[in-house]
Amino acid sequence: MVRRVAVVGAGSSGLACIKICVEEGLEPVCFESSDDIGGLWKFKESPEPERSSIYRSLVVNTSKEMMCYSDFPMPADYPNYMHNSQLLQYYRLYADHFDLLRYIHFQTTVKSVAQRPDFSLSGQWDIATINKDGEEERNVFDAVLVCSGHYTHPSLPLSGFPGYETFSGRCFHSWEYKDADACRGKRVVVVGIGNSGGDIAVEISRSAKKTFLSTRQGAWVIGRMSSNGLPLDMTAITRLNNMLTLLLPNTLVNWAAERALNYKYDHRLYGLKPKHRLMDRRPLINDDLPGRILLGALAMKTNLKGFKDSGVEFEDGSVEENIDAVVFCTGYNGTFPFLPSVLTHGPQRELTLYKTLFPPSLVRPTLAVMGLFQTKGPITPIVEMQVRWAVKVFTGSSSLPPKEKMLEVIESERKRNMKSYPCPRTAALQVEYIPYLDFMAKEVGVRPNLLTLLLTDPVLWVRIFFGPCTPYQYRLTGPGQWAGARQAILTQWERLAQPFRTRAVPESRPSAISPWALVLGGTVAMAFILSKTEITPVLSGAAQFLDRCKMFLKDSWFTVTPD
Repeated sequence: MVRRVAVVGAGSSGLACIKICVEEGLEPVCFESSDDIGGLWKFKESPEPERSSIYRSLVVNTSKEMMCYSDFPMPADYPNYMHNSQLLQYYRLYADHFDLLRYIHFQTTVKSVAQRPDFSLSGQWDIATINKDGEEERNVFDAVLVCSGHYTHPSLPLSGFPGYETFSGRCFHSWEYKDADACRGKRVVVVGIGNSGGDIAVEISRSAKKTFLSTRQGAWVIGRMSSNGLPLDMTAITRLNNMLTLLLPNTLVNWAAERALNYKYDHRLYGLKPKHRLMDRRPLINDDLPGRILLGALAMKTNLKGFKDSGVEFEDGSVEENIDAVVFCTGYNGTFPFLPSVLTHGPQRELTLYKTLFPPSLVRPTLAVMGLFQTKGPITPIVEMQVRWAVKVFTGSSSLPPKEKMLEVIESERKRNMKSYPCPRTAALQVEYIPYLDFMAKEVGVRPNLLTLLLTDPVLWVRIFFGPCTPYQYRLTGPGQWAGARQAILTQWERLAQPFRTRAVPESRPSAISPWALVLGGTVAMAFILSKTEITPVLSGAAQFLDRCKMFLKDSWFTVTPD
């Protein structure tokens, strides 16, 4: 029987693991190699080997209502997109609220995780750790949750670029980057157009003499702000949009979305246009990149080809001389050196995981790897659901398919994703945000039943179907139900608005013509055209219908507090 669970890492994923294990009556023991919680989001002045590292100015690209834990909304006064230091403070609030720190062994590094000799029967693991005094300890655990992240081993492909040995400038990975101070007044090349590459290129361009952003394929660039100044993810990640994406032809969806983006700034004109369609891959989230290009502070370039003494050459044959530094934003190798070799393959020790979570090769499913995926949406809600599912599997409340079936699913999903992501390793990491959450929620028994909600609570149904797919939806019913989930959904727009209320503004003057009058007028005109002889009953029926629609929308959508 699973009782004692080892949690490797005390970042955002590790904290969720501890909390959910406690909820399920298990005994979590968390090992954290550093002296604090937060993992990736704990800023350090200098990067530390085999630990994640972020730059000083990093701001999240998912909004607070979308990325919070499902039963712990962020404080209403928090900005919708926050600085890394404020996100770390939220994790501290979460840890304090649920009393999680007492389960964490700080400055304790996991050196090895190995199956016990009787693993086929017990499913247990031997875990070796080293504490801050260099003392090694060994403990037996019934299950393991790996939350060490995959941003700890930077990929710096210098050997693939001829002439780097004699290049007079500095070459380094974004893992080492902290701020743009060292680049002031210099000519800098940034390689890679992921979110880090975009952020770093923009920041450097504010003080450098000239900044070049080198990309192999380009990118679709989307800002954090959507229509009416609302957070992008709260308007884009909805069940309605998910349904429309599944029903409508991809060509039509791509055409409409790309047209809207190009209306703001022509991606071809700005040198950003990629080879792929917008919906095929994750876009670049960046508010300032097009503006820096417009000002001439940043120039787009093709893929880096090689180095020439003090300059660099690009694949289109162009050369930029007197380059002082090249920053490689070229990703990370997702390695887990402490895991048994039987779970990995290839020179990079890649993991093969069912639903990006469970190693199918294990006779007993008592180990799961958290957060090893990529998606068009926030990470925390998915990781939290992964934990909830993993714990159910550990305790026998949920079961996995046979090994052959899991391998079949892994290969099928990899092949499907390779249509958009040709690299097999990258393709294996891709998941669709709402479908993946719903799949796991069904396994756990917490997937919202939309039909039941429509019949029993239409006000909530409107918010769930048409509104943002916030994490609270998965706390309405079933195991781990939270009594505050409904209220959290009904007040999520109020929390969004709270940080804006820093100045009293004049009330808008009511329009002389009500929108409802315009709608009614249009209905009258249409009724007159369709039926001249029976206009009175038609008008009466139209008016009654509009009144009902108006009352329903008023009660369901625009009301902040529940009935």
